[in-house]
Amino acid sequence: MNKHYNYVVIGAGSGGIASINRASIYNKKCAIIEAKNIGGTCVNLGCVPKKIMWYAAQISDVFNKYSNDYGFFIKKKSFNWSVLIKNRDIYIKKINKHYKKIFYKNKIKIIKGFAKFFNSNTLIINNKKITSDHILISTGSKPKKINIPGSQYGINSDDFFKLKSLPKNIAIVGAGYIAIEIANLLNKLGVKVLLFIRNKKPLKKFDSSIVDVLVNTMINEGISLFTNSKPKEVIKNSDNTFTLILKNNKKFKIDKILWAIGRSPMTKNLNLNKIGIKTNKNGYIYVDKFQNTSISNIYALGDNTKSIALTPVAISSGRILSERLFNNNKNAYLNYKLIPTVIFSDPPIGSIGLTEKNAIIKYGKKLIKIYKSSFISMYTSITKNKQLSFFKLICYGKEEKIIGLHGIGYGMDEILQGFSVAIKMGAKKKDFNKTMPIHPTSSEEFITMK
Repeated sequence: MNKHYNYVVIGAGSGGIASINRASIYNKKCAIIEAKNIGGTCVNLGCVPKKIMWYAAQISDVFNKYSNDYGFFIKKKSFNWSVLIKNRDIYIKKINKHYKKIFYKNKIKIIKGFAKFFNSNTLIINNKKITSDHILISTGSKPKKINIPGSQYGINSDDFFKLKSLPKNIAIVGAGYIAIEIANLLNKLGVKVLLFIRNKKPLKKFDSSIVDVLVNTMINEGISLFTNSKPKEVIKNSDNTFTLILKNNKKFKIDKILWAIGRSPMTKNLNLNKIGIKTNKNGYIYVDKFQNTSISNIYALGDNTKSIALTPVAISSGRILSERLFNNNKNAYLNYKLIPTVIFSDPPIGSIGLTEKNAIIKYGKKLIKIYKSSFISMYTSITKNKQLSFFKLICYGKEEKIIGLHGIGYGMDEILQGFSVAIKMGAKKKDFNKTMPIHPTSSEEFITMK
């Protein structure tokens, strides 16, 4: 292990990998520290395995809901969870190896272990010290623990990706991305899903109209949704099932319980307070728009900074940070406005910009104009299992500048990217009107709204 580096990154997740690779281009002596698998949450316990399993859920739909109406009569419709998991994990290991090859090519030292600060330039890993001119903290986050009796009997999203077999039924507690995505894909794979949320609706940061369509679809698809529900206790039964007790004393006997109540920053054991790095009460690191912490040569980005918790955001901020530090782009920083995001529910949700509610709060109702389109996806239109799509544009002022675009429907995960470019460039409704629609597609609805 070398003793001194120009740049050291703590955490080999998406943001850390992007930043260290960019720094290495400028001939800096670099090292990245990781105690677990290269790739972080996204590659190993998040986006990548989730998306593969979401594809499996879509294939299940083809066999069980749509194939007959399209004239395909498939006699054998069995599903083998073990085969899916085996192939998923092989793919992830390939990604892990790919990252290591890039590190080797870029002459980046991989240091296995947990790091903590000795001082602002010195880290301790495996009882050895290294120093660095610049240090980035990109340690990410981990699933939150719920503080109720019997909470240890439930699993979290990390544990979900380690399941060796599918349960017959599962209680999922949570109302965010993770809860919704896992609930939908498990339901498609034949698991009876009970979803418990503490408010009236899930996904509180998303446009209310879109969420309404999602909720109705989930219920129609067989997910049992329990609103205004807060867990009180979990009891393990003699037959290895569990009883989930709510605060209203309702009881549910269940095979598996999954807590998806949010995530916490992984900053606790870094000795941040010792060297004067400021955090909030929950452990999130305070940073400015340049990703600077309260110590001049230490930076932080990603999920441990209370930033938008999305992989592309961490990647972009990591690369831009290295451009600022090592390529003389002194004023470079990531603009966090108009970040597109997708929820891989069924159907998927895509969103960029302000919701209708937030647009009205910001600009006033008189200056906001809403365009909506509701239709049955053509993919499902000839089948018995018709699925609703709903698209929405939020426009501002006389010129009708588009400040929000939201949709739920088949293909919305792929549709959003192109429209995000237009909105980022300041597109107005008249620009959409002048664009020739592609027919027949779902995306043309955004172009032809009246």
